[in-house]
Amino acid sequence: MRFGDPFAFWFLIFVPALALVYWWGFRRKKRALAAFGNPSLVTKLANLASSGRQWAKSGLIVGGFLFLILALVQPQFGTKMELIHRRGVDLVIALDTSLSMLAEDIRPNRLTRARYEIADLIDRLEGDRVGLIAFAGRSHVLCPLTLDYGAAKLFLNSATTDLIPVQGTALADAMRNGLRAFGSSEGKYQAFLLITDGENHVDDPVAVAQEAAEAGVRIFVVGVGTPDGELIPVRDGDRVDYLKDQSGNIVKTRLDEPTLRAIAEETGGLYVRAGGGGIGLQVVYEQISQMEKRDLGARKYSQYKHRFQWPLGLALICFLSEALLSDRRRQKEEWQGRFEQ
Repeated sequence: MRFGDPFAFWFLIFVPALALVYWWGFRRKKRALAAFGNPSLVTKLANLASSGRQWAKSGLIVGGFLFLILALVQPQFGTKMELIHRRGVDLVIALDTSLSMLAEDIRPNRLTRARYEIADLIDRLEGDRVGLIAFAGRSHVLCPLTLDYGAAKLFLNSATTDLIPVQGTALADAMRNGLRAFGSSEGKYQAFLLITDGENHVDDPVAVAQEAAEAGVRIFVVGVGTPDGELIPVRDGDRVDYLKDQSGNIVKTRLDEPTLRAIAEETGGLYVRAGGGGIGLQVVYEQISQMEKRDLGARKYSQYKHRFQWPLGLALICFLSEALLSDRRRQKEEWQGRFEQ
């Protein structure tokens, strides 16, 4: 047995509290009657209400709330096998993890915001395989193509600026790694998402984009930054400085927008510049969701059966019984004989 929402068990603390309220109410009522007069005489005068029935009605209310909470925790037991067919595309996401991604023109910084929105994109996928690549001066495959979205997001959390020791922005190397990650499947079912904020420092990424276009792979590019450049903060405790080169000059990260746009256009993809409120992955997701999908296989899953209907039904029976049960004492009428005029 397992529970769909174990957090709802916390509501059980209200059940004894409700029972205590009823007990306190009946006890106070009994003391009030005792203060009013002789208990046996008061009972005879107020014999329309049955204390036993009042206790029964209270028990039904408490029991109804108990069963209602048991329904909220969503008990599940008993299993059934389901065959689920997966259809989708292969999506490889390459994330820039160079130091320039620490710039704070997008809050809290570019890299953190990019990881957050990539995780949200993965949650939106339905049947698509996803892979992850981190790159700076070199690239590294964090996660090969997988249908395990939980594992993909776990690897995504390890994408920090300390992951790749060689600094720079090796777009071409990241793109080649992405093409290799697709394997031998048809390019029309493949999408490559490139998220970066800097200029390319090694090789020619447009040439690699031409190779991708020949293979039928579409490349979507998100440019994070501005062509004018942005300072890169370097924090040491509470002290904040800015990244400098070997000559002591402050470094600015500049967005090479023409190159990034050329990469996307070469493959029939899409280029989006990230704004202050986000990095534009919603637009990219809409484009990917419209791509032609292929059958990625079928798997058998063991599904637990939901049993919340049982305690919910018992709760309804308790509440209905309480509403129908009268608290009046049954009246016994004695025969007084025939009335004669």
